[in-house]
Amino acid sequence: MNYSNLQLTFDAGLATITLNRPDKRNAISYDLIADLLRALDEVKDSSARVLILTGAGKAFCSGMDLENLKALVGRTPEQNLEDSRTMVSLFRSIYECPKPTIAAVNGPAIAGGTGLALLCDFTLAVPEAKFGYTEVRIGFVPAIVSTFLLRQIGEKLARDLVLTGRIFGADEALRIGLVTEIVPPENLMQRAHELAAQLMECSPLSLAYTKRLLSEHARAELDLHIEAAIRENAGIRASADFREGITAFLEKRNPRWTGQ
Repeated sequence: MNYSNLQLTFDAGLATITLNRPDKRNAISYDLIADLLRALDEVKDSSARVLILTGAGKAFCSGMDLENLKALVGRTPEQNLEDSRTMVSLFRSIYECPKPTIAAVNGPAIAGGTGLALLCDFTLAVPEAKFGYTEVRIGFVPAIVSTFLLRQIGEKLARDLVLTGRIFGADEALRIGLVTEIVPPENLMQRAHELAAQLMECSPLSLAYTKRLLSEHARAELDLHIEAAIRENAGIRASADFREGITAFLEKRNPRWTGQ
């Protein structure tokens, strides 16, 4: 397949998806989401045994594309629900991928980029990597990613990250269990390939069965909470605070919240 916003390569059992919008710091656009969903399906149906996800340039993924962010203010309720379900499909496609996944985080991974990076089975990050569930700072709700985050690190830590919306570094991400390993930038892809080679020493059938077991264990809980997350994710977009948050962010000023 041809992709406009990413590169997908295959080499000796290893698939690599590289987000390829370096001039936009690999920001998430509707087109990038569509490309990612197609690429993940292609990897799933291929003979590849391990997937590496990384970014081109100095950022892994800086969050939502500014033009797409601006367009959110004018979306209809139906479009907001559709957008939310699409993001669920993307995050679950990564989280439930039948093949082991490795995120090679080469730089900042913010908001949706944090979701992409930390939902992989293994997350390798350079020391300079930054993460953050920053949605509340622009009048949004991290509803979908928080559903996964609660499973990963527990409620108390999750509350800290999603309620403050603060940026945190690779060291803290490693300490709380969201990052697997911190790797110098010059060794990042080499280390990702070493880990992939270690995984490929295992039985591919055993890995597939084990991943299926892990996904099944999480599925009932995710299914139970994800619909509520979709509604919250879509519903906040009708609020005045959401419109103010987006506008203030784009205008690079402090928001004037009304609580409505």
